[in-house]
Amino acid sequence: MKKLMTTAVLAALLSAGLAHAETKKVGVTPGPHAQIVEKVKEVAAEKGLDLDVIEFSDYVVPNQALADGDLDINSFQHQPYLDNQVADRGFDLVSVAQSVNFPMAGYSSKIDSKEGIPDGATFALPNDPSNGARALLMLEDQGMIGLTEGVGVRATVLDVVDNPHDYKFVELDAAQLPRALGDVDVALITTNYALDAGLNPVNDSLFREGAKAPYVGVIAVRAEDKDADWVKTFVESYHSPEVKAYIEEQFKGAITPTW
Repeated sequence: MKKLMTTAVLAALLSAGLAHAETKKVGVTPGPHAQIVEKVKEVAAEKGLDLDVIEFSDYVVPNQALADGDLDINSFQHQPYLDNQVADRGFDLVSVAQSVNFPMAGYSSKIDSKEGIPDGATFALPNDPSNGARALLMLEDQGMIGLTEGVGVRATVLDVVDNPHDYKFVELDAAQLPRALGDVDVALITTNYALDAGLNPVNDSLFREGAKAPYVGVIAVRAEDKDADWVKTFVESYHSPEVKAYIEEQFKGAITPTW
């Protein structure tokens, strides 16, 4: 009888503990970020951390949701984008680790090579400030335009001071860029949206950016949570050999781990 009572007490305590176990909500964008975090979820479960993966199609919403407490953590952005959101919206958010590198690339449904881009061509750029600047910096790195000296990640189309080929620029929502390929000569698309549209930066692009440290993906939380044990577990799970192997096998160089 004593043994049965002890077993019952232990079972009740365990049940109570499980009842109070908190699932952490992770914000991601659809496609590769979501796929990768689903793999992270498997690894984290083995470490005792339960994750609820929530997808957002709009870049702006995951940081607002995190700041409002509707999410606990997110993984969808690079550091310049996070910095811009913090500065513009006053979010008390910080990055706690790098995630993966999604190179931006130039794609076209009309042109076969970078050398084939005609004078006066129209380029579609992301309309959010950080990715718009990223696109312009890529064009400058390719020797196609010149920007205001020192403008860096703050570049806008107004900073195009050298445009020898008279290129035109239109700014669109990042998620809409693949659909604009029929309407422009070149669209500058981040890898997550490119892959969703069946485009691979390794095989299908006219040109692509190198591995620029400022544009590596980051994992973000509210500043108050940055030292929490569960955050450390999440990062350990993300940076695990299992997740690295999954990324390398699934994306075959289109997306690269940073660890």
